[in-house]
Amino acid sequence: MKKKKTIQPDNQLTSQPATKSTSEYHVPVLLNEVIDGLQIKMDGIYVDCTFGGGGHSRAILEKLGAKGRMIVFDQDEDAKNNLPDDERIIFVPHNFRHLQRFLRLHKINTVDGILADLGVSSHQFDEAGRGFSTRFNANMDMRMDQRQTLTAFDVVNTYSEQQLHKLFEQYGEVTNSKTLAKTIVQVRSSASLKTIDGFKNALREIVKGNPNKYFAQVFQALRIEVNDELGALKEMLEQTPKLLSPGGRVIIITFHSLEDRLVKNFFRRGTFDEPETNPFINDGQVSELNVITKKPLLPTEKEMKENPRARSAKLRIAEKVMMV
Repeated sequence: MKKKKTIQPDNQLTSQPATKSTSEYHVPVLLNEVIDGLQIKMDGIYVDCTFGGGGHSRAILEKLGAKGRMIVFDQDEDAKNNLPDDERIIFVPHNFRHLQRFLRLHKINTVDGILADLGVSSHQFDEAGRGFSTRFNANMDMRMDQRQTLTAFDVVNTYSEQQLHKLFEQYGEVTNSKTLAKTIVQVRSSASLKTIDGFKNALREIVKGNPNKYFAQVFQALRIEVNDELGALKEMLEQTPKLLSPGGRVIIITFHSLEDRLVKNFFRRGTFDEPETNPFINDGQVSELNVITKKPLLPTEKEMKENPRARSAKLRIAEKVMMV
C-alpha cells in the first residue's frame, strides 16, 4: 500500500515592503541556484517561462553577451510593465504551455536553457482585486490570464458536488473535502459566493483546524483548477526535451508537492506516472534528460527569513542528454 503524500499549500504570507518598486513585484526565489544551475553561455538562448517581476531574467541577461537572447513568457498582462529596455529580450504574453509554438514563431528551434518559477507571484497575492489571497475581500476571480472566462466563482457556483469534491481532495488535500463540496452546493442557492468574504462566511461552520490554513488549501485547489496549472505544466515539460540543445538545461521551481511530483517523475523517467514499486517489472521508460539534482535544492535559512514565500520552494535541474 502506497504511503499517502501530503500536499503542502502555497504560502500566502506577505514579504513586500510598504512601497513596491518594479524589482519588488516578485522577489526571485533561489536566484543564485538558478544562475549557477543554468551554466549560462554568453551567446546562448534562454527562456523564462514565468517572467513576473523579471528578477531571474535580469540576472540571466547580465551573464549574456551582445548575441545572447531571452524569450520570456507571462500570461499576466501586468508582467509586461516590468520588461527591461533590452533588445535581446522578447516578451510573449501567453501561457508557457504554448512554448514550442511561440519559439517557432520567432524562428527558434532549440534553446540552451529553460526556467519556470511556478505558482503565484507576490504581486498577484498582494493585488487584492485579483482574488488570489484569503487576506482581502474581492471577487472570487483567481485568473492569471484575464482574457480567459472561467473564474473561481464560476467553479464554486456551477461545478457539481462530485467535481468539487474531487478538486478539493486532489488539489488542496482539504480535510473534509466531501463535506465542503456538499455544503457549497447546498448554500449557493441561498447565499452569494461571489466574493471572498461571502464565500468564507458561508462556509465558516465547517472549517476544520486553523481557518487560515484551511482556506489557503481551498484557494490553492480553486486556483489550480481555474488556471489548469497542472495541465499547463505537463504540456510544457513534454515539449522541453525536444527544445533543448544537447547539454542544455531546464530548471523548475515548484511550491507544492503536486507540481514537484510531476517534475521529479518527468525528469527521471520521461513520464508523469509514479514508478512501479515491483522490482521485477521494467516498463522501459527512458528519459531524454539527465537529472542533475538527485534531491531538490531548497532555500537557505537566510533566504526564507528575508522572503517567507520562498520557504516551500523546491528547485530541480535536468540536462538534455548529449549526443554520442
